[in-house]
Amino acid sequence: MHLLVTGGAGFIGSHVIRHFLGAHGDCRVTNLDSLTYAGNLANLRDVEDDDRYRFVRGDITDGEFLMQLFAETRFDGVIHLAAESHVDRSIANPTAFVQTNVLGTVNLLNAAKASWEKDFSGRLFYHVSTDEVYGSLPAGDGLFTEESPYDPHSPYSASKASSDHCVRAYHDTYGLPVVISNCSNNYGPFQFPEKLIPLFINNIQLGKPLPLYGKGENVRDWLWVEDHARAIDTIYHHGTIGETYNIGGHNEWSNISLVRLLCRIMDERLGRDEGSSEKLISFVTDRAGHDLRYAIDASKLKRELGWVPSITFEEGIRETVDWYLSNGEWLEEVTSGAYQDYYDAHYGKR
Repeated sequence: MHLLVTGGAGFIGSHVIRHFLGAHGDCRVTNLDSLTYAGNLANLRDVEDDDRYRFVRGDITDGEFLMQLFAETRFDGVIHLAAESHVDRSIANPTAFVQTNVLGTVNLLNAAKASWEKDFSGRLFYHVSTDEVYGSLPAGDGLFTEESPYDPHSPYSASKASSDHCVRAYHDTYGLPVVISNCSNNYGPFQFPEKLIPLFINNIQLGKPLPLYGKGENVRDWLWVEDHARAIDTIYHHGTIGETYNIGGHNEWSNISLVRLLCRIMDERLGRDEGSSEKLISFVTDRAGHDLRYAIDASKLKRELGWVPSITFEEGIRETVDWYLSNGEWLEEVTSGAYQDYYDAHYGKR
């Protein structure tokens, strides 16, 4: 099995690559990443010398490059994770999200179709998406299922919704073997510190404000990233072609409750007086179009494929805090931008 993992140097992608190499001795992985701000090859230091792993630097918005890559390498499957994913960035620059998330996905679909169209058997295009395509839920009422209508509210979620539709269209029109999964918020080691949990861990260490949108009432379902990687493996090998699977952590937390828990854990770990970190919470003007609540119903994945989360949020958040506190060098490299020199040091100048 030779997989192409796009965005493999990112947070989720690096965990997926590590999981597949560890779980499948016959698996080879090509990691395709353009190494934008969130792509960090240091996330994969522990596998970079594995003969079954190789890194290719390239951009999925370059259709000609993708055609050449697929022509040169016989990929059995694609796990497509490469995406612009930060909502605030999408509000500031929506065009970049359309280019990467929509055009980039179509380019990949075209390359896979051209490479596989003589024989689709044993091939799979796995598209990783988000629960944000479903829009917003009212407080405490209802869950997103695979049948929930799409109702995206940000340029990010709109671009992901569009890419989902393109993947389904290639299945329906050309017979391309595809599966899609829509996941809830991920957390865990190696997450780029613009996202809430690593950002606030870093700010608490430094005694900086914890900027929380609105009143902190927005609710998210949190998924341990290693559970997500395991779910992707399960769906890749046992999912039904053409189907969609929702992946959730069964862990709904309001932002304010999550941050207060994080503050308590950080006070414990840093030996500070209880309540010290909570004083850093600073409420800021709410994000434009901020969805109130996301919550995933992952019962289809449990019922059909037997997947369930392996860890509670309380366990996972403590393990996450401990990882960031034990990996200060990684965090320093990322926040300073020094991580971007890793490619030059290990693969030669850009």
